[in-house]
Order: sequence, then structure tokens, then C-alpha cells
Amino acid sequence: MSEQIKHECGIAMIRLRKPLSFYQDKYGSALYGLNKLKLLMQKMRNRGQDGAGLATLKLDIQPGEKYISRKRSNASNYLDDLFEKVFERFTKLSPEQLADAEWLKANLPYTGELLMGHLRYGTHGDNSIETCHPFLRQNNWIPRNLILAGNFNLTNVDELFQELVELGQYPKELSDTVTVLEKIGHFLDDEVQRLFNWFKSDGYTNREINDLIFDKLDLQRLLRRASKKFDGGYVMSGLIGHGDAFMMRDPNGIRPAYYYQDEEIVVAASERPAIQTALNVHISKVKEIPRGHALIIKRNGVAAVVPYTDPGEKLGCSFERIYFSRGNDRDIYLERKELGRRLAKAVLKSANNNFKRTVFTFIPNTAEIAFYGLVDGLEDELNLHKAEKIAALGKNINPDKLRKVLNLRARVEKIVVKDAKVRTFIADTTSRGEMVSHIYDVTYGIVENEKDTLVLMDDSIVRGTTMRDSIIQIVSRLRPKKIIIVSSAPQIRYPDCYGIDMSKMNEFVAFRALVALLKENKKEHLLQECYDRCEAQEKLPKEEMTNQVKVLYDEFTYEEVSAKIAEIITPPNIKPKVEVIYQTIEDLRASCPGNSGDWYFSGDYPTPGGNRVVNKSFMYFMEGKDERAY
Repeated sequence: MSEQIKHECGIAMIRLRKPLSFYQDKYGSALYGLNKLKLLMQKMRNRGQDGAGLATLKLDIQPGEKYISRKRSNASNYLDDLFEKVFERFTKLSPEQLADAEWLKANLPYTGELLMGHLRYGTHGDNSIETCHPFLRQNNWIPRNLILAGNFNLTNVDELFQELVELGQYPKELSDTVTVLEKIGHFLDDEVQRLFNWFKSDGYTNREINDLIFDKLDLQRLLRRASKKFDGGYVMSGLIGHGDAFMMRDPNGIRPAYYYQDEEIVVAASERPAIQTALNVHISKVKEIPRGHALIIKRNGVAAVVPYTDPGEKLGCSFERIYFSRGNDRDIYLERKELGRRLAKAVLKSANNNFKRTVFTFIPNTAEIAFYGLVDGLEDELNLHKAEKIAALGKNINPDKLRKVLNLRARVEKIVVKDAKVRTFIADTTSRGEMVSHIYDVTYGIVENEKDTLVLMDDSIVRGTTMRDSIIQIVSRLRPKKIIIVSSAPQIRYPDCYGIDMSKMNEFVAFRALVALLKENKKEHLLQECYDRCEAQEKLPKEEMTNQVKVLYDEFTYEEVSAKIAEIITPPNIKPKVEVIYQTIEDLRASCPGNSGDWYFSGDYPTPGGNRVVNKSFMYFMEGKDERAY
């Protein structure tokens, strides 16, 4: 993606099923779990660059001994900083001490059997150390302690927060994470108290009751009660003080979650390839946590995947497939290639099927896989073209003419290169804009002046500012006859409210194109009418709201919006004509059949809260408010 958008977040959870001494004997280190957590987080660093944190929990610790350890970092080199601070506890130990697993667990932090790691992308708010996960909810009763980390956004935080207030709580802040922490924590307290009262009436002592609670705490019931009113996309991971653990996924499977287990370890994470690499296991061994289910690991190490709510329609986030998830996942790799392949015919049509005078390239780096798919599609089309040419040669084929046909190739080149980030220091606005425009550089001498068409593939165009202010300006210096921008994603028309930093409607170039078209066609009054409809729905329950913005897009064809986008992102005073080709929603769905959550493009939100957010976001646009709508 030529424009950075943010996303939260990445999670990893590990449960060691054997004593630490087992890993010392078999793998040569009692820090086996910590090393695996580090590798998991390194392999998911694409999911968060604002900070990272980890927490560990020790089993079977006596009262008075510390059993929870946590470390967080928001340094610029957050992962290195995090693990340097953790491992510095072990750097001065003797080889004998490092080899003594029981001594390490008894005397040093971060030596627990349960481990959790988190990578944070802050979509909104500050990026202080206090916003880094995991979060702790501490209590002197061991089963009431909760460690929580998540990859989520909820659309109804205000509603959930108010419920906590009505329960008599005083949450320290109004945020998704604190609200979820306290919500789950409240029902954890309630479940523990319910079990305590039950066993107390049977005459057990308080110490005996603790052990019974450890065994009988029903996390499936707890998560069902706590999440009853959650509206959003989420994967949440939790460790309970006595040793239970869980990772839960929302009813529509919006956010990704995978797990692996064997007799030694249980691992869960946001990315499947991270698990494959860290544990060196085949893809067939790594399972997806189903939507509306939770992976629950009891204190005794027994793991099960169970439903905690009624699963809804499977609507996995398609942006995960297009951009966010790592492309070394087999399925995502193939899906991205298919997205590119399906654009070949539209691209060639725009280039007048002129292979000789068209140069194909991509904008680094996340569009590279889709570009490979585009090249595959171009080769398929070129083979058809060659077959027609050969057939036209007739029976007496001239070898030179045949060789000329067979030698036809798509001109695939590396034209655009992302250079080192330009630091502007102190500069006036004009100078700063000029310097920022040079974050990309180009390969000169490949595109023939005023004769060649240049095709640039990107994986998505969100705001269009980088395309206008940097990329198109730079490639226009190559003096192509025409520039075709190709997006492997459809037009981003609607805000997200499930974890991606795309919440303000007026920032989307597709929406700005829509507004411009309405004004040009004397239909500006439709904006006010849409505002009135949104305002009328404000008092309705969110379950009865509908997306009122969709009807505005019905006024124009997909191609008309694309053409207006091309105008908007074309810098002034450049000579080449600029055209924009977007993926269609139909081809997106065909390319990613198992993950059809495409509300950014279609406006079809998976939860009722999404419709409320899109309407509110439009109202904020009309009111001139620069705020997110949830």
C-alpha cells in the first residue's frame, strides 16, 4: 500500500504443557517458551509498530511469591527494546543457573508456563506506554486476576461502559481495552464468587475452595456472559491468575486467529505462518479458531475449542487478505495473486492491448504478490494473442515471423522504488511537501518518452494523497504517454469500525469523488437529504439502523467514480493522462471466497453497530467535525 494505514493488532499466546526442566533437557533451554514467544512476535511485527508487550504467569506458586510478570515498550525499536529488557535478567547468570529450570522459576521473572505477547498499532488516541497491552486486572484472590490483550475495536463502548457504571464500577478511562477488561473481569469475579458460595455451603474450607474453583471455573460460561453485548470485530486473549487461559474470536470471524497443539505446547496467534515458522509445523497442523468460538486451556493443560456464542455469517476481513496479513500464508498468497490476475483484461483494454508499448510495474512492497498475479493474467492473454497471430500466418509459416510472434513478452520492470524515509527537519510547508514527494524514486531510461503507457499496481488507494503528491509526480518525469493506476482492492467508500484506521469518511478519495460528482451534476441536495435520514435514525436501536450513505453511490456508475478519482489524484501541470482501474467487488469475493467481509467497499456491515458508525461518520462530515464516529 502506497499510503500507510494502521491496524490493531497482533497477539500470541503460549501454554507450556510440560515442566520447564523438560524443555531444558530436550531443547537445551528452560527459556524455550520465551524464545518461542519472541519468534512469534517477530514474525508478526507487520501487525503493530507503535509498541509491544508481554506477560508471563507461573503455575503452582505458593502464597507470597510473585507469579505474574509484565513488560511493555513503546520505543522506536520496540521489539528489540522489549526483549532486551526481559532477557537482561538472565545475561549475568552462570551456565549452571541457566540450566537449572527449577531455580529459574523460583527466583526470576518471565519463567512462567503461560506466556502472552502483543503488538500494537494504535488506530486512535495516544501511543503512550500505558496504551500498550497486555492489561492487568489484579486481585489478592488468585482466580480473580486477569491478564488481557486483544486485536479488536468495539462499536458500542459507550453502552458497555454505562453498564459498568450501573453495576457500581468506576472504570479509570473510557476505552475499548479498559471496558473489555472490566467487563470480563466483572463476570470473572461473579463466577468465582458463585463457586465460592456453592462450595462454602457444602462445608469446604476457604483453602480447599480455592482448588475447587481452579478446577470448576467455567470459562465458556464466563465468556458467554461477558461478551453478550459486544458489537465489533475482535480476538481477545486472556490469562487467569490460577492458570486457565483463553483466546476468543468474534461471531463473524472478522479478525483472524489460529492455534496449534501437541503434547508439549499449545500456541495461538493472529498469523498462521508465524505459528508454522516458530514451531516448524506443517500448515495442516495449524487450525483456525472458528467464529464465535474460544480456545480454552485449563490449568491442567487440557485444551478445547468450544462455542461461547452463536456464530454469525462468516465475514472475515477482506483487508486482512489484501494487505495486513503476511503474504507468506499460502491461502493469502494465492488470493492476492488471483486478485491481480482478474485485473489483466481491464488493464489491457485500457492499454489498447498494446504489449509493445506498455510497461508493467508495481508500487512496493505489499502489492508485489498481486502484481505476480497480474503478470500471470497478462501472459494468459498474450498466449491467446499469440495463438491468433500464429493461426493468421496460415499453413506456410515463415520461421522468422513465427519467432517474432513467440518472442512477444509483457514488459515487466521494476520502475518505482521506495527510498529511505526523507527527514524534513525544519522547513516551510512548500519545501516540506517537495521533500516528502521524494520518498519514492524511479528507474530512468526504460519508459520511452511520449510513447509508452506505464501501468502501476497498488494493493489499495485509500486517501489518494501519496499517489497525488508523490508517486504520480515522480513517474511523470519518465514522460510516459499514459499512466494507469491499478488497485487490487475495490474503491474504499465506507469507514471501518472493527480495528483499521479508516474511520473518517471525508478522508476517502472515493467519497470525495462522490461529493464532487454530486455537485457537478446539480445533485448536492442529496447530501442534505441523506443527512436528514441519518439524523432520523439516531434515536432508533442500532439493530434497526440501515446504511443511508449507500444510496448516494447509486447515482453514479463504478466507472464514473473511478474517473473522478483519477482527476482528484492527478497533480496539476503533468502531461500524461492518468487513469484508475479498481478491482470489482464481484472479483474480490471470487478471489477471497472464505473471507467476504467487504464493508469498506460494499457498505454491508457485519454487525448493527457498523450501520450506526457509517451514518454518524457521514453526519460528522456534513457538520465539519474531524472526529471518529465510534
